[in-house]
Amino acid sequence: MATTQQATAPVAPQQAPETQPDVLTLTPVAKTEVKRFMATEGVAPEVGGLRVSVQPGGCSGFKYGLLIEDQSAEDDLIVDQGDFRVFIDPFSAQYIQGVTIDYVSSMQGSGFTFKNPNSTGGCGCGSSFSA
Repeated sequence: MATTQQATAPVAPQQAPETQPDVLTLTPVAKTEVKRFMATEGVAPEVGGLRVSVQPGGCSGFKYGLLIEDQSAEDDLIVDQGDFRVFIDPFSAQYIQGVTIDYVSSMQGSGFTFKNPNSTGGCGCGSSFSA
């Protein structure tokens, strides 16, 4: 009596999906304000979003920029926030890693604030830093 053996391919072990570190974090209050600004400007969250940038200048060497845009640029890093997207250009991406963006209201005024763990210095204005 002849037996037949069926060849089976070796089974590769399951690997956990690769997780990307958070590029940046927006607090719930900041997300609410971004969505409000997008609605005011008539920008659809399916294609538009918040541009976060770092530009040379400011009191300490670099300054942050925020802008609601209708669409991303071809070379942008796009970070999904659930209800909208964040666009980051390649130059800015190196300085944005780990930043937390918040929206603060006080008697002195309201606005977005940035907490950057990579910053080596800053100034009193709160919107410029050195790296």
